[in-house]
Amino acid sequence: MSSELSGLLARIMALLDAAGIPFMVAGSFASTAHGMPRTTQDLDLVIDPPGPAAVDALVRAMTKEQYYVDADAARDAMSRRSMFNVIDLASGWKIDLIVCKDRPFSRSEFARRAPITLLGVPVFVASAEDTVVAKLEWSKLALLRDVVATGASRRRRGEGVFTFSSAQRASREPANEGVGDGEPGGA
Repeated sequence: MSSELSGLLARIMALLDAAGIPFMVAGSFASTAHGMPRTTQDLDLVIDPPGPAAVDALVRAMTKEQYYVDADAARDAMSRRSMFNVIDLASGWKIDLIVCKDRPFSRSEFARRAPITLLGVPVFVASAEDTVVAKLEWSKLALLRDVVATGASRRRRGEGVFTFSSAQRASREPANEGVGDGEPGGA
């Protein structure tokens, strides 16, 4: 498994280097590199292409025998500064290529990337602090999606809109009130 990942990482880094696209390892691989092991089935890479031509060169270099990549999705991600996926056909691993956002925090985060050797491959990795901040940002977005989906589900069942009165009451209570006393929310 480790040699499979090492090979994948080396191939992707070579393709990015050849296309002139700076990158950094992020997500679970960055967490693991900083000593916070996480199990994952994908590789998150933040990329900072100098322009659309670099993304086109990267996609052209990814042969159909080795990778699945949608050229239109890659171009769209470049224009919207979002993400596109690549599937390594040899290993089945998914690589999320996240185009660096054009905002001050993202620019400074990318500037703080550090060179390391990961699985025997020289790479740049997001700092430990930036890895934690990114995880918090993603979890906040996931929480928002969950809230919206729950509200939509309630509407489909005809249950009406949310009322946050219970949540508001709970947020005014001390965090440990009711714990262990047999009351709702207690242990």
